[in-house]
Amino acid sequence: MRPTASLSADDRALAEALLLRGEESAFRELYRRHTPALYQLALRILGGSDADAQDVIQETWVRAATKMGQFRWESSLRTWLSGIAINLSREVLRRRSRRPTTDLEDAPEPSVPPVPVGMRVDLERAIAALPPGSRMVLILHDIEGYTHEEIGAKLRISVGTSKSQLFAARRALRARLSSPERIPNA
Repeated sequence: MRPTASLSADDRALAEALLLRGEESAFRELYRRHTPALYQLALRILGGSDADAQDVIQETWVRAATKMGQFRWESSLRTWLSGIAINLSREVLRRRSRRPTTDLEDAPEPSVPPVPVGMRVDLERAIAALPPGSRMVLILHDIEGYTHEEIGAKLRISVGTSKSQLFAARRALRARLSSPERIPNA
């Protein structure tokens, strides 16, 4: 969920304490407040890779600490930090030689171990199986609450592309979650 106005005001006071007085406790509080949500965002975008998500979070805070004085407070601190984490996650995906805006129809089917009939399907695994571009749009829209316009600006894609990727991601999730995987006959 996106932060409230009072949390943003508190964040600003903490950021000022960090910038003006170098208060380490202010940094620790900002880190404590925002890291869990940032980690979940990165983890989902990266398809469940814990090591990559941890690297992204570490680099997010390094970049935020060096650029904090340039932050203009036109958005919440969480939104700004999320933007940094999203961009870093996209860099990781590019290094993996995957295009973050791949359409579902063009993407190879990810190899996910079949789920035996009768077992509960894991939503996180289903999301992780989506192509990176569709996964990012789904996470940003349905989980983080961003609008298609905000997603388009963050990912540098058109609003139409954001909408079509969300539609395709939802369709793929519905298909994966509504029909149990068949177990081959032994």
